[in-house]
Amino acid sequence: MSSWAEFAYAEPALASRVQERFGIRKHKTLATVRKDGSPRISGIEVEFANGELFLGMMPDSLKLRDLERDPRLAIHSPTDDPPDGNPRGWPGEAKIAGNAVDVPDSPNASGRRFRIDITEAVFTHLNEAGDRLLVEFWRPGNGSKRLERL
Repeated sequence: MSSWAEFAYAEPALASRVQERFGIRKHKTLATVRKDGSPRISGIEVEFANGELFLGMMPDSLKLRDLERDPRLAIHSPTDDPPDGNPRGWPGEAKIAGNAVDVPDSPNASGRRFRIDITEAVFTHLNEAGDRLLVEFWRPGNGSKRLERL
């Protein structure tokens, strides 16, 4: 697992594209694991600060309870549709998977704050012609890879 800073150092261009996609709007989508093992998706805000990626949670929220039981998570960036008639204009989307690590002495006394230990970062977009999907991903210790799909 890696911090945001370690990912950005290893793959600065990819990290920049991922962070840009997360920055287009305030609300992202968080996936956690429910008590029964099924997935839960929730709205979330993220913060990139001090070389880390952070999440904040309200007390007694279901997503907080999920992470207390099982720290695994995935976060999906906001998405945009491509401009009408111009699929090449689609700016792409990003995903980050990892584990939530409690941050003691959180500035939000009424809730909880977590930093994310990253296990995977993904940027998905179209090629220059707009006819193939490109998936760029990075995993700690494995570097980055790029897949092209029809």
